[in-house]
Amino acid sequence: MKDIRAKLREGSLDRRLARNVASLYGVQFTNYLLPLITIPYLTRVLGPATWGLVAFAQAFGALAAVGIGYGFDLSATREVAKKRDSKTELANLLAGVMGAKLLLASGAVALAFLIGHWVPLFREHPVFLWAAVFWAVAQSFSLLWYYQGVERMRLIAVLDVMGRIAATAGIFIIIRHPSDGWKVLGLQGAGVLLSAAVATAFVYREVPFRLPTWPLVRNSLRMGWSMFVNCGAVSLYGVGNSFLLGLFVSPQAVGFYAGAEKIAHALMGLLGPVHQGLYPRLSRLVQHDRPAANRLAKLSLLVMSSMGAVLSLAAFLGAPWAVQILLGKSFAASVPVLRIMAPLPLLDAAATTLGILWMLPLGLDRQFNKVVLAAGALNLALAVLLAPRFAQLGMAGAVVATEVFVVLALSVALHRQGLNPLSAARNGPASRM
Repeated sequence: MKDIRAKLREGSLDRRLARNVASLYGVQFTNYLLPLITIPYLTRVLGPATWGLVAFAQAFGALAAVGIGYGFDLSATREVAKKRDSKTELANLLAGVMGAKLLLASGAVALAFLIGHWVPLFREHPVFLWAAVFWAVAQSFSLLWYYQGVERMRLIAVLDVMGRIAATAGIFIIIRHPSDGWKVLGLQGAGVLLSAAVATAFVYREVPFRLPTWPLVRNSLRMGWSMFVNCGAVSLYGVGNSFLLGLFVSPQAVGFYAGAEKIAHALMGLLGPVHQGLYPRLSRLVQHDRPAANRLAKLSLLVMSSMGAVLSLAAFLGAPWAVQILLGKSFAASVPVLRIMAPLPLLDAAATTLGILWMLPLGLDRQFNKVVLAAGALNLALAVLLAPRFAQLGMAGAVVATEVFVVLALSVALHRQGLNPLSAARNGPASRM
């Protein structure tokens, strides 16, 4: 009888995982469909130079969002997955995380005043800076982390899609000239903020509302610190590369790089819903059923890497057609950039599975952070070395070299711990360095 109940429970969990992944793929499908409509329109209306300014500002906004988000998409998701049966603990967690984000958002706005004086492109185009800050703050207050933790993604998926559709409609109505470039970020931020506000209202219908207190905020900051270090380092070789490139070259060169990066990241994002759906499941299995966690981690690595290899091949072979269709003839210089970046879907699939899906649920935060901090420093050094001389091609090479380093370093770290998911992993608790 006990075995029957266990199988029923396992079947119910599998169905929930499938529903969550399906919901995330619904969001991802929209994330692909809408850019397929908007990017060809924007690149042709704005041109490479203004498109480069939008990408430069958005990359800065993404860095700011990392600071405000403070790694809560990982650390708070993990805590929600552990505490989702207690409304009291969830209420405290929500209050602490939201209070921490308000504090960090205030710091980001203050920092933006300094950035506006230091960075030449923002000094010449301040409206792009503040549009990026607005977009970053809106992006940071998404409650995706909560819904991931409770493994109920359908509502947040629907809200996210509605917000993006509203922003897309605004782009076609309002963006008519290169001088409207900054409005792209403003419209996207408004769509995200709308969906976040509705999601917050739904959350507080099931969890008691509590005002943030300093002890709760402090606890949240302590909880999220290691993941903040991780996300900050990852951002140095992930979301911030257009910003780094814009410090050395013209907006037009940034536009060529950003066009190729958008396509590469779109391919990488095809695997995102699976990763997001598996993370809370592996976090829970590591605590309660280690052999099942080992099996799921091994399967995830094999499947994700295989899918990533197919996407990388598609990026390399289809680069000329993808650039011409999505970006336009004026972006021909993006084709060699995309071909250099073609290995990224494979490398990212392997790195995400080894790092986020396996090391973090095992509690190997410190080892993971060492790798991504080293990777962030390597990417920065390579960008400074290569971007001034080779512009967009040099930046693309720096990103790929860094991602290769990440996969190799994570593999070595897991091998040293005896926790390589492709080998017979120990069933005991993870050892610490």
